[in-house]
Amino acid sequence: MTLGLLVIGDELLSGKRGDRHLPKVIELLRARGISLCWAQFLGDDEAQIAEALAAARRRGDVVLSCGGIGATPDDRTRQAAALAFGVPLVAQPEALALIEAEYGAKAHPNRVLMAQFPQGAGIIPNPVNRVAGFSIGDCYFVPGFPEMAWPMLEWVLDGPLKFLHDAAPAMEFRLRVIGTSGEGDLLDLMEATLARFPGIKLSSLPSRGTPGQPRHIEFGIKGPAELAAIAFVWFRARLVERGDVEIEDLHAP
Repeated sequence: MTLGLLVIGDELLSGKRGDRHLPKVIELLRARGISLCWAQFLGDDEAQIAEALAAARRRGDVVLSCGGIGATPDDRTRQAAALAFGVPLVAQPEALALIEAEYGAKAHPNRVLMAQFPQGAGIIPNPVNRVAGFSIGDCYFVPGFPEMAWPMLEWVLDGPLKFLHDAAPAMEFRLRVIGTSGEGDLLDLMEATLARFPGIKLSSLPSRGTPGQPRHIEFGIKGPAELAAIAFVWFRARLVERGDVEIEDLHAP
């Protein structure tokens, strides 16, 4: 299954805060043999968030979402999720009970708003203050605070999404081409590789070089392990046939 990440908050787009979620999510996924297929940054715009969620649902994607589930007027992720799933916001009994247990009389009238989830949602436990996140369908929503979000995401990955651990992770094989050939000179070979091996991805990262490092291009071939290995060997052999480049294997089968 394709897994994507939404990172939500006007403060990220304005530069008031820097994102820390994307590298951490990649780290958490990699530790479990899962690949992140896409990531999207959005402001606190209910319509935009709902549109992104609806598009992910149409594709059948799993979505992890960080941010915007608080009770202040600028937090619109809970409302956007309800819109995307076509259901109303309702008080989730378990989430409500957790907030009341944590805050007592101070839970009302405002903190309990954070228990308003799309109808039919389940909870994601929050180990910091018991204000839960929520899940609906294949979408999982946690706060923007890293100290809360990251253990909550681990709970999701090791619980509801544990079945993804068993999926064979994509494998990437890499090499560096050193020499006078530029990307334009190797474009035909890249296109031929993709045509010959459907199902693999080919990346090309050129460097103009520095006084201590010659000009080079780093290539990556990624896909199911067996197919990616075959494609890498074929691609490398075609480079050798050229005779005008030096090849440095970075990660070879």
